[in-house]
Amino acid sequence: MTQAPATQTLRIATWNINSLRLRLPLLERLVAALDPDVICLQETKVPDELFPVDAPAALGYPHAAWRGMKGYNGVAIFSRVPLKPIAGTPDWCARGDCRHLPVRLALPSGPLDLHDFYVPAGGDVPDRDENPKFGHKLDFLAEATAWFGARRKLVRTVLVGDLNIAPLEHDVWSHRQLLDVVSHTPVETTALAAWQATGFHDAMRHFVPADEKLYTWWSYRNRDWRASDRGRRLDHVWVSGDLAGGLAACTILKDARDWPQASDHVPVAVTLRV
Repeated sequence: MTQAPATQTLRIATWNINSLRLRLPLLERLVAALDPDVICLQETKVPDELFPVDAPAALGYPHAAWRGMKGYNGVAIFSRVPLKPIAGTPDWCARGDCRHLPVRLALPSGPLDLHDFYVPAGGDVPDRDENPKFGHKLDFLAEATAWFGARRKLVRTVLVGDLNIAPLEHDVWSHRQLLDVVSHTPVETTALAAWQATGFHDAMRHFVPADEKLYTWWSYRNRDWRASDRGRRLDHVWVSGDLAGGLAACTILKDARDWPQASDHVPVAVTLRV
C-alpha cells in the first residue's frame, strides 16, 4: 500500500526590515514572538559581499539565501528547512535590482516553491509620464503577471513580500482620500489583482474579512502612529489554490512598530499545513 505524503505545519514570516545590518538584532525579537520556520526579508540594503553570513545560523536558521546590492532593495530568506535557489526567473525590467528571490523548500510532503518579492514603491506622483518610478512599478507588475500567468497551473507555491500596494478599500485608513496616492490608485490595485489572479489566494484576507481594517505599514511621519492609525496593508502573503485549504493562522506583529529603531513595516506570519 502506498503511504500518503507526510504533512507538517509550516510558518512563514515576511518583513520589510528596512536595512538588515541596522536592524539585525530585532530579528531575535521576531523569532521569539513568531517562531517562524522561514523568514523572508525585503529591503535588506546590503551587497552580497557584506552580507552577515553567520547571522541566519546564529538565529537557528541553518539554511539561507540572499540577493543584495548597496544602499537599497535586497531580499533574503532564512530557513530551518533545506532550500535551493530556483534558477531561470526573469531579471525584472532588465534592471538587475535584487527585488525577487525564489527558492524551493524541501519538505517531507514534497517541494514547495517560495517567492520573496520587493515591488518598486513607485515614487510620489501616480503618472507614468511625469514619474518614471511609477512607470517602472507598473511595468514590474505587468511582467510578473505575465510570467506567472504563462506558467502551468500553480501548485505548492507561496508568494510573500512588500508588494507596495494596498489593494482593498479597508487595506488603507481612508479609501476616499488615498485613491490618488501611490500604493492605492486604481491602476495599481487593478494590476495587483491581475497578478493575484494568475493562481493565488490572499492568505491574510483568508482570516480577516475584507470589510475589516488590516494594515502592515505606518509612516514614520506620524508622530503617534498608534493613535492616528493611518496605516496601509503593503505586505502580503499569497498561496496557490491547492494550499488554501491548509491555511491555519495569520499573525500581524503590530507591536514591532514600537521596537527600537523600528521599521515602518511590521512582520506578518502565516501558518499552513503542507
